[in-house]
Amino acid sequence: MLRAGIVGLPNVGKSTLFNALVANAKAEAANFPFCTIEPNVGVVSVPDERLAVLAKISQSEKVVPTRIEFVDIAGLVKGASQGEGLGNKFLANIREVDAIVHVVRCFDDDDIIHVSGSVDPVRDIETINLELVLADLEQVRKRMERAVKQAKNSKEAQAEVVVLEKILACLDEGKSARQITLDEEEEALIQSLGLLSRKPIIYAANVSEEDLASGNEWVESVRPIAQHEDALVVIVSAQVESELVELSEEEKIDFLSSLGVQEGGLKSLIRATYELLGLRTYLTTGPQETRAWTINAGMKAPQAAGVIHTDFERGFIRAETVAYKDLVTCGTMTAAKEKGLVRSEGKEYVVQEGDVMLFRFNV
Repeated sequence: MLRAGIVGLPNVGKSTLFNALVANAKAEAANFPFCTIEPNVGVVSVPDERLAVLAKISQSEKVVPTRIEFVDIAGLVKGASQGEGLGNKFLANIREVDAIVHVVRCFDDDDIIHVSGSVDPVRDIETINLELVLADLEQVRKRMERAVKQAKNSKEAQAEVVVLEKILACLDEGKSARQITLDEEEEALIQSLGLLSRKPIIYAANVSEEDLASGNEWVESVRPIAQHEDALVVIVSAQVESELVELSEEEKIDFLSSLGVQEGGLKSLIRATYELLGLRTYLTTGPQETRAWTINAGMKAPQAAGVIHTDFERGFIRAETVAYKDLVTCGTMTAAKEKGLVRSEGKEYVVQEGDVMLFRFNV
C-alpha cells in the first residue's frame, strides 16, 4: 500500500490536516509543540468517481477503491538529527514512507504559536531539509565504514562504495540526495538506506480559508524551491478540511465552490502523490465487484495482472481491455465488444490510465 508521511515544524497544521483527511482518525491536534509523539496512521480510500459508474454497469455487489496510508509524524525542530525535540525517533518513522507531504505554514494567526516566532516558509523548509540531510549524512558515513571493509572481498561492496562517495559529496554540501542522478543498479545498492533527503516531496502550503483559491505571497515563495527539487506544491487549508468533515457530499461541493475551488485537500494531495510517484490506476469490474488497482506508469499487462495475484502474472495469456470512456459510452461490455472496442492485449501491452481489464491466465 502506498504510504505518505505528513511532516513539518510543530504547529503548522499537520495533525489538523491529518484528522480531516482520514476523517475518523483520532490524532490529537493541539496548540503546543510535540503534541504528536507516536505517529498516527490512517488508511483512506482514493476517491475515484469511475468506480460507481462501472459498478452500475456491471451491477456489482461491492466497490473496492484503492487505498493510501497517511502517517502523521511528530513535529521536527532544528537539531532533530542530533536528538533535539523527538529527534531520531521522528526521523526513523519517515524512512518507512514512499513520499513525504511537507506541510508548510503559509498563514498568519496570532493565536497559533509559531515555533520560530514568525511565518517564513522558506526558512522553515530549509530547517527541515537540512535536518534530513544531516540525518542521512550520519547514516551514509556509517554505511561507508562497513562497505569499505567489505570491499576488500566483495565487488558489490566496491560498487556500493562508489555510490556512497557520490552521495556523501552531495550531502557534505548541505544538498538533498534527491539532487543526485543514479542509474537502476546504483539505486538498488542504496535502497535499503531509505535516505530521507532522497524521498519524493510534496509541499502542502497550508493557507487560510480566504487564500485557498489563489494562494498568497508565502505560497509563491515555496514554488521556486519545489521546482529546484522536482517537487510539487499543493495549496491546502487544514481549516477548510476540518470543516468539510462535518458536511454531506452535496454541502461539500457547495462549500468548496463558494471558496472558488473544485476539490478538497484529500483529492489534491492524492492526485499530486500519484503524479510525483508516477502511478496509474486500472480498473476491473464484474457482478461480484468493481475495483481500482494502483500500478507504476509503464507497467506491462502481465506485471499489472501480478498486482492482483502472482498467479495472474505467472500464467498470463492475454488481457481483454477497453478504455473506461468507451465502455461508459457503449453502456455494456457486450455493446463495447460488438463495436470492436474491447481489445485482446498481449504481454508487451503497456497498461494505460483508466483501462478496464479482464485477465486470462493459466497456471
